[in-house]
Amino acid sequence: MSDNSKTAKKLTGSIIAVIVLAICLCITTFALVWATVSVDNNLFHTGKVKINLNDGKPVIEEHEFLFEPGMTVKKDFFIENQSTWDVYYKLYFDNVAGGLADVLQITVKDGEKTLYKGTAAELKREAVGASEDILRLNERRELTVYFYFPEEAGNSAQNLTLTFDMCADAVQAKNNPNKLFD
Repeated sequence: MSDNSKTAKKLTGSIIAVIVLAICLCITTFALVWATVSVDNNLFHTGKVKINLNDGKPVIEEHEFLFEPGMTVKKDFFIENQSTWDVYYKLYFDNVAGGLADVLQITVKDGEKTLYKGTAAELKREAVGASEDILRLNERRELTVYFYFPEEAGNSAQNLTLTFDMCADAVQAKNNPNKLFD
């Protein structure tokens, strides 16, 4: 056999191999695209999470009260779910400053149920968990916060202040059984 005929056979074999591989690649690509495109009966919806915390108004105004040992202040406020789905929420204090941050005992209640209890310094975002109850779509919950100045604090806390922002975070309840917040 001549060198030309050996080369022609090798070239023909190589061309056939390339054509077969190209056909296999086309079939695999088509199968992958078809599987990706034709996922029947799966609907995906996006939504938004939006919470109205007391219409953005402070729960307690600066200079509204001059706290004295043994004094309790009760303030009502609300949280409302304006999302597109049911949510878990948590309330916390941010930008806490002043000497009363470790003195005033704060309790947040939903009716008779206590949601949170501690000082302003303790009720930080990372320290509080989600409320046990789901806040349903368009539900508005009336809550109460109590600020208690312990008698044992006495005059050592005289002339101290407290500033804070009360905040709320919420996450979609559906497909989130562990109440995970980012």
